Amino acid sequence: MKIVAVLALCVTLYQQGHSNTLDSCQGRCGYGTDNSASCQCNSSCERFGDCCSDYTELCKAGATSCKGRCGEKFNSQNKCHCNSQCAQHKNCCSDHADLCDSDGAGGGTVITDAEIKALSEALYALDSNKASASELILDPQALVPDSQTSSKDDLSPRPLFRYLNEEKLFSRPTFSALLAVLDNYDMMTGQTEDFSPQQLAEQETFVKETMSNTELGRELFAFLHTKGVYASEEEFIQDLKMMWFGLYSRSSNKMDSSGFEHIFAGEVKGGKISGFHNWIRFYLLEKNGKLNYYSHSFNGPWTSYPDVMGMQFMWEGYYKQVCSSVIGCSPEFDFALYSLCYITRPGKQCRLSLAGKELIIQTYTWDNSSYGNGKKFIGSAFPASPSK
Repeated sequence: MKIVAVLALCVTLYQQGHSNTLDSCQGRCGYGTDNSASCQCNSSCERFGDCCSDYTELCKAGATSCKGRCGEKFNSQNKCHCNSQCAQHKNCCSDHADLCDSDGAGGGTVITDAEIKALSEALYALDSNKASASELILDPQALVPDSQTSSKDDLSPRPLFRYLNEEKLFSRPTFSALLAVLDNYDMMTGQTEDFSPQQLAEQETFVKETMSNTELGRELFAFLHTKGVYASEEEFIQDLKMMWFGLYSRSSNKMDSSGFEHIFAGEVKGGKISGFHNWIRFYLLEKNGKLNYYSHSFNGPWTSYPDVMGMQFMWEGYYKQVCSSVIGCSPEFDFALYSLCYITRPGKQCRLSLAGKELIIQTYTWDNSSYGNGKKFIGSAFPASPSK
């Protein structure tokens, strides 16, 4: 008899709590008609006279707060938004970060700084293709303060790269896939990028080799899948292809740029080098006599690879004031870190941890065009100076 009474009490409490939820628009703004609710929170409720008492406060198009609206469906009539994609589209309400704590990119699931740091440590441990101290030897030479990075003085008579074991590193699938893609671009903005079927296939091979065929890439997908950002590996790979290789215009309305070209290959715009944050690209150009290393303005605290440096150099007559790169890592590690940071912290600083030491990646969205359902291409991503 006592058990029956307890069960009855539990049912009553549940029904009361459930009823309270359905008597409010808390978290329900924009949803369709719910026949189990005593009132409604969609755009039709005013016409039918069955709006909840807090509908005007929480759901009306004039509402500028995320109070009670976190995770709601997109409603174009709203002045600002509180769903998981608003940060990416830059249309969140001003209190979204405080009330919804949704700094992550998708799925409505919070991705914390601690989780990102833990994942970056896992990716660091899984980077089995990184260069060892015997495979890569640098000669950093001149170290200059930030105030002198614009001086264009060649203070280093020797190349930055003293030795690289190309035979061992470049024979690995992810390295060879990167090499195949790097030479597909025109360095000048304002020149339309027109890819052959072979070059498009090389882009796809690079994404699949780095993200599907490495344990490191699979670890990144598993994390984002668990967080609800991607429903399948196919969706993950397709989004990376568009995010990184989708073309947009940086100059003269020409389809002349992409996130990959900007970050990995580098570009020249307005007489200056733009982007260029990949160490392998630096090595190849320096080896071929097209790049002259001048100095470096910072060197990370790591005593093994990957390390982080900020370099000054001249590339075929064009100067780069600070080229910050993760040095000695595998292509999949570089690609994974930038992808992780852009997906979870678009347009923001992304705090990582490598061997217990913090690395900050700054990301930027490309806001002048989009792909898919209003998604933003990568504008840029690079390691920030430790002093900043």
